Amino acid sequence: MLASVRSIRRLSSAASSATRSLLLRRLLLHPPRPQPQPSPRPRIPHLQTLTRGRLAAPRFSTASCYSTLSRIGECGAPVATAIPEAEGVEEEGEDGGDTDAAAVERHDTDAYAAVELALDSVVKVFTVSSSPNYFLPWQNKAQRESMGSGFVIPGRRIVTNAHVVADHTFVLVRKHGSPTKYKAEVQAVGHECDLALLTVDSEEFWDGMNSLELGDIPFLQEAVAVVGYPQGGDNISVTKGVVSRVEPTQYAHGATQLMAIQIDAAINPGNSGGPAIMGDKVAGVAFQNLSGAENIGYIIPVPVIKRFISGVEESGKYSGFCTLGISCQATENIQLRECFGMQHDLTGVLVSRINPLSDAHRVLKKDDILLEFDGVPIANDGTVPFRNRERITFDHLVSMKKPGKTAVLKVLRDGKEHELNVTVRPLQPLVPVHQFDKLPSYYIFAGFVFIPLTQPYLHEFGDDWYNNSPRRLCERALRELPKKAGEQLVILSQVLFTVILIGFRLLACFNLPLQDLMRI
Repeated sequence: MLASVRSIRRLSSAASSATRSLLLRRLLLHPPRPQPQPSPRPRIPHLQTLTRGRLAAPRFSTASCYSTLSRIGECGAPVATAIPEAEGVEEEGEDGGDTDAAAVERHDTDAYAAVELALDSVVKVFTVSSSPNYFLPWQNKAQRESMGSGFVIPGRRIVTNAHVVADHTFVLVRKHGSPTKYKAEVQAVGHECDLALLTVDSEEFWDGMNSLELGDIPFLQEAVAVVGYPQGGDNISVTKGVVSRVEPTQYAHGATQLMAIQIDAAINPGNSGGPAIMGDKVAGVAFQNLSGAENIGYIIPVPVIKRFISGVEESGKYSGFCTLGISCQATENIQLRECFGMQHDLTGVLVSRINPLSDAHRVLKKDDILLEFDGVPIANDGTVPFRNRERITFDHLVSMKKPGKTAVLKVLRDGKEHELNVTVRPLQPLVPVHQFDKLPSYYIFAGFVFIPLTQPYLHEFGDDWYNNSPRRLCERALRELPKKAGEQLVILSQVLFTVILIGFRLLACFNLPLQDLMRI
């Protein structure tokens, strides 16, 4: 039995040797083809997440980049991908139409022209900043370094984004092809429109620099080239795309709604402040992307840029964007229209709330129907004609007017039409939406720390501050209107331990009305 087992093992070993020899010959004669490896997926840092059992809405994020010397984890954004060639374009014959090769060549020529135009006008911006700590308002947070882009305009000025230089302590700029960084001064900042103007005193910096001219709003499907210094390298970068949409959009930095242009070019951290070039002129300024989406970027259009620059030139400082100070409701419901006596040919929106500090509070009344603004009819959904059958909200017409100018409103009140004159101007909310470039106010008495309520204070509760912050404070910050000029909501932020407070507990407050922090 033992001999039989040994013979079987020898036979198996011999068979295995023969099999291995045969496989080795096959491998030498017919080597296996290499299997394709899956390409790595781009890292997208701002995915939609479940927040308290519900899906969080898509969020906009600015496109400035923190340097590797600070918090590199905050630099993440969708990786720039190549723009695919247009599909379905067939070569035309004798009609003289463009072939695929001609279209690609013309597109590449435009990109090369944009690069040549930008080499002597686009700069890299280096910023050192320190933000306040609103929980401990007497101190600042750790210093950090960030990078962005900018471009030169006539008058020896540099345009960039406000969030690139927000809370700055030191700003440097570097032009293309130069290893030298030059100190820059911030001339004006508009946080609502996310724009800033820089100046450089050094004559050496301006040697060989060219300025870019501002163009106009591009039409849909027009090609643009975004030029800047995004993360992933140190040299200038160009991404190509087309215009996808033009409409008022929420600005992530200033939390305001102004006109914006959506493009399908990648706008990554570091692109902020760089120009979007169409032909030989600037079509906009890159400033944010849509978190959780690929190749959806936004640029600030030329009308907003010109409105910001003209305000600085006229008053020497940022003058703000105007608002009527009213809240409106659509009148698309038939029963609602009948209730307010609207005929079939009348269109407009219902005035539901009026800011007491606005000039509209003087002439408008609640439940008025706003029919026209400066002669432009308003549709039942609150939109007005724009161009090529496009429509935008009538807020755009208000925001483009200069502060102190008069607007003519046509309203329907008690079944009769009236024309009213209203002076438009920027309005400050009861609770400030942002508070950049200045330290927060506070008052300490016997260990009690009093501060004016601001949205940056609520942001200290984390990214999901709307759910994590005290609900009563959040609701008042988002919805309550001021009753007097300069009014503030003063809150007790915290209680510092002192000898005088030993044995005391905070049981109730008197709820005495205060005008502001100084009247405590």
